[in-house]
Amino acid sequence: MTNDIAHYYQDLTPGVVLDAVEQQGFEPSGHLLALNSYENRVYQIGLEAGDFVIGKFYRQPRWSDAAIQEEHDFSLELAAEELPVIAPIKDPRDQTLFHHQGFRFALFPRCGGHRPDLETPESLEQIGRLLGRLHAIGHQQAFVHRPRLSVEAFGHEAIRHLRQSSLVPPESAHNFFAAADALVVAIEQQITALGNFPLQRLHGDFHAGNLLQNPRGLFVVDLDDCLMGPVVQDLWLLLDGDTDTMKQQLTPLLNGYETFASFDISQLALIECLRGLRLLHYNAWIARRWGDPTFPHHFPWFASPRHWEDQMIDLRQQMERLQDPVPKI
Repeated sequence: MTNDIAHYYQDLTPGVVLDAVEQQGFEPSGHLLALNSYENRVYQIGLEAGDFVIGKFYRQPRWSDAAIQEEHDFSLELAAEELPVIAPIKDPRDQTLFHHQGFRFALFPRCGGHRPDLETPESLEQIGRLLGRLHAIGHQQAFVHRPRLSVEAFGHEAIRHLRQSSLVPPESAHNFFAAADALVVAIEQQITALGNFPLQRLHGDFHAGNLLQNPRGLFVVDLDDCLMGPVVQDLWLLLDGDTDTMKQQLTPLLNGYETFASFDISQLALIECLRGLRLLHYNAWIARRWGDPTFPHHFPWFASPRHWEDQMIDLRQQMERLQDPVPKI
């Protein structure tokens, strides 16, 4: 395998993927379909028995083995409590994280389906019940090796990385970083004024794309970003629109949620802070992956002056949203 992390996945050939699956006792049919995933490499692999498994090959060196194992253990804990989570497949020794030719990978059962409808109160209430169950279990213990959602990690560190990169064009850098610095300071001040909220185990990236609806019900997928954070982090990504629209969405969502877990309404004041941190973190995430050839291919606009001018406008607008009233229900 090449030692160049920028080209880490170039050695992950179809033959390596199929050999890795066979190593775990499965009989691949030769069918291999790459699924949409930027961070890791994910494949649908056909088996001689006629069914499929999903192989997830983890990016090196994003997570330690211990952090990946915590993700797996959380998924298995949720599944053991009959939560509809797509958990990794265990081998006969109860292991879920495997190694093959320098790659770390896990196998999952295939679960077909489509994005759930977020337009109806009934659907939002169902999602709320599912999330309330997830948080009730997540509250029972803490992650040790997974990240914590903080202004330092998702704000200041993101800005530092973008400054150190050469991806922000010189003609855009002054205005972009002025807006970014002002936003992260405002977020920090607002969170400090609100006081400390308890952190617990979360999905971390709980949006409609990580939910699957099929005739068997609603399923949660992809806990790759699970972390310690305030519970509202797993709610706000389901919301969209202005304050009135979010209020309409929150009412059924929290009605379902509170069937299984209590929700501290004061956490709603964190939503715009978290949205601002996500804007910064997202740009830094792409910048950190720019050496992976798939990123310039899929995000060709990222290094253009137009992108950073648009981001500067988004950051200034987010600064204004910090002043918006918290949606009340």
